[in-house]
Amino acid sequence: MACGHRAAYECIAAFSATDFRPDLAKVDIPTLVIHGDDDQVVPFEVGGQRSAELIAGAELKIYAGAPHGITQTHHQQLTDDLLVFINR
Repeated sequence: MACGHRAAYECIAAFSATDFRPDLAKVDIPTLVIHGDDDQVVPFEVGGQRSAELIAGAELKIYAGAPHGITQTHHQQLTDDLLVFINR
């Protein structure tokens, strides 16, 4: 909602046509994957769940009922989870 139509279109076109799976399989550092299970833009099953499966040892946190924009809607929970993960 905060960008122009053209920018939104180009962003969606780029990420929907790019296959990141080979890159995810190469990640070899501690990884936290956070995804809302009500994401209508990038569904959980093809986003967070699949990413966590492809990154060896990744930790997956699922935010129940959370939409695509969790950085806005769940900012405190996200901050808390990131701090716990970073401070291990």
